Amino acid sequence: MSGTMRNKVQRKCKMRGYTLKVEALNEILSFLSNYEDAEDEALDLLLDELQHQSLKSSILDKEPVQRVVSLLCEAGSAAEDNLSTSTTSSFSVIDAFLIPKFRYDPIRKMFCEHTGRLPIHGDAPAKAWLYRDRFLLLSQRLSRIPQFSSPSFNTELSEFGSCQISQIQSLVGRTGISWVMGVISQLEDGHFYLEDLTAAVEINLYKITTGYFSENTIVLAQGEMMLDGTFQVQTFGFPPLEDREKSASMFTGLDYFGGGTLPKEDTTMAKLETVLDGYEDVEVVPSLFVLMGNFCSHPFNLSYNSFSSPSTVLPRCALPKYITEELQKHIPNAIFASNPCRIKFYTQEIVFFRQDLLYRMRRSCLIPPSTEETSDPFEHLVATITHQSHLCPLPLSVQPIIWNYDHCLHLYPTPHTIVLGDNSEQKAFKYTDITCFNPGSFSNDSTFVVYRPCNREVELSALDA
Repeated sequence: MSGTMRNKVQRKCKMRGYTLKVEALNEILSFLSNYEDAEDEALDLLLDELQHQSLKSSILDKEPVQRVVSLLCEAGSAAEDNLSTSTTSSFSVIDAFLIPKFRYDPIRKMFCEHTGRLPIHGDAPAKAWLYRDRFLLLSQRLSRIPQFSSPSFNTELSEFGSCQISQIQSLVGRTGISWVMGVISQLEDGHFYLEDLTAAVEINLYKITTGYFSENTIVLAQGEMMLDGTFQVQTFGFPPLEDREKSASMFTGLDYFGGGTLPKEDTTMAKLETVLDGYEDVEVVPSLFVLMGNFCSHPFNLSYNSFSSPSTVLPRCALPKYITEELQKHIPNAIFASNPCRIKFYTQEIVFFRQDLLYRMRRSCLIPPSTEETSDPFEHLVATITHQSHLCPLPLSVQPIIWNYDHCLHLYPTPHTIVLGDNSEQKAFKYTDITCFNPGSFSNDSTFVVYRPCNREVELSALDA
């Protein structure tokens, strides 16, 4: 490898506080030789991983570098295996902790994929980025809606005037109607604020649109700045949705969902239509059965008597192997997934989430939802999570979330189907072009749902009493 790369490695290591011995330097150069035209990214990844190692000294010898290189090579091999599986199979289950993480860069106006390790226990900046990422995700979506973009010359204004979104810090001293987007925060007891990336302003809350509005909800508000420094809200609601095809077309080539991409021959098999039509009236065994826990309602580990009350933090890992291995012997094709988890079935993207979400959203709601469009609580819930592009947009004090893995709960681009395993009654609702249903409780009232991905048909079912 060239002397230029050797000097670059030494310089970057020195910036991180490391001094390299000759053997360690040669080990790093050997590793980088496998990544032609991507040496910088590979070196950054190696140095990131070194920071998580227990090092005896800042002077690095061959052993710790070799250990990290082995870890990265194993991870790369596993990723290639997963990619190979996902691109050749029509069916894949994506674990929450393997979902790719993308962060929107408002300067370059593009999504950048996170590389490197995501520790379970994040630092303080990780919590701040959790909220920032949610806000930027919806902000970039909103920026493509003509009504809220910067007005051009000779453009007729709406009845409200310009709908261009203003930063909250720019409201100071401004008169007239303004539109802002921000997060509802309670910075003082009993006083609610709207907060964006620039500032916060106190607001008055009114019952206006469909959905549940709790703390941390991101809203679009129209109002006027008062002399006392409060923002008098005239109307507010969720940021408008964006069609999933439009979302996907804006950033082609990025696998947000985590299921890989299907080869063209698997998505364009028109010649099979005649064959498949012959089976239209034949009863066929479903290709997949999904069982949504709780699978540990009773203590499993009799020694510790603790597995009945696992951590409530999201996302949740799959059941450990020592619990499932006996069942796996009898059902070898069984897959024990995380919560939430995602399933890709050909072109269909389906999200499964097991949580008593409706009850908790209603408890955390700051104001009663509007009944103008609907009075159905489940429809309000669907509107909330889809407009927020998040499976569980509750305050972290109500529902803890692993800061570095909040992206696992993002709903962007919106999936084709969302399955909410809720304790509430069985329901199905199609909102815009998103199919959402709650199969109900099979153990309590024997309800279940039959779902046909080919036409996205939901059949609410139950066993006879």
